[in-house]
Amino acid sequence: MASLALMRASPVFSASRPPLMLANPYRKGIPLSDYWVSEKYDGVRGYWNGHRLLTRGGEEIHAPEWFTRGWPSQPLDGELWAGRGRFEFAVSAVRRDKPDDAAWRQISFMLFDLPGSEEVFDRRQLLLIELAAALKQPWMKVVPQHRVADHAALARMLDALEKQGGEGLMLHRGGSLYRAERNDDLLKFKPQDDAEARVVAHLPGKGKYQGMLGALLVETLEGVRFKLGSGLSDALRRNPPEIGSIVTYRYRGRHAGGIPRFATYLRIRGD
Repeated sequence: MASLALMRASPVFSASRPPLMLANPYRKGIPLSDYWVSEKYDGVRGYWNGHRLLTRGGEEIHAPEWFTRGWPSQPLDGELWAGRGRFEFAVSAVRRDKPDDAAWRQISFMLFDLPGSEEVFDRRQLLLIELAAALKQPWMKVVPQHRVADHAALARMLDALEKQGGEGLMLHRGGSLYRAERNDDLLKFKPQDDAEARVVAHLPGKGKYQGMLGALLVETLEGVRFKLGSGLSDALRRNPPEIGSIVTYRYRGRHAGGIPRFATYLRIRGD
């Protein structure tokens, strides 16, 4: 196909930390007529730089040779997903230095963007569909996109998805270019907000947690430090995330100083 040939001629980004578009939280009042809505897949972000499959941190993902065979030199952005409620399985499969073929047979690459394209998202969707159709690989799937009329319809969609075990929704502005930054062209809508922080210290436990971890001292990307103890299992308290590792936490709003309210540990970031 002519357009596919043009895509293969597109430039390839550096193989260090991928230049990814990141999402802001959804806010009521956003003009929804400008956006496409899709499911937020709970897996590992995967970035194909034209030669290698990388995590969002720039680490190489050792996928089986057949998984990426025939992929174009055009960068691809998507989620390595094993199904709803199977985040830990996906992380386990993706992080292996030696790929487990049987595990990778259960992984799909949920394709949602073309970072190297200079087209707007409305057009990039069509190019994604064309690309997947040309490759004919059942594990590569284009993320379905939908329109919603208003906030009430969006809330109903989120509620229905949550009942089915889904994580949340993504909103992508149809007229936007791919910009490797966090902006309102990409939004996430979830029952609870989540964010990431780096572990900077292990705080000792007291009482029934004597001799174990009491809480993690973490630091957000904005430099705000706080204690994260809620949500930690006894197994994690005995073997806590390493200092320097990135963890994901859920919260409900922030205090005036930027400290998240009701922060609860969710997991170590898998990528």
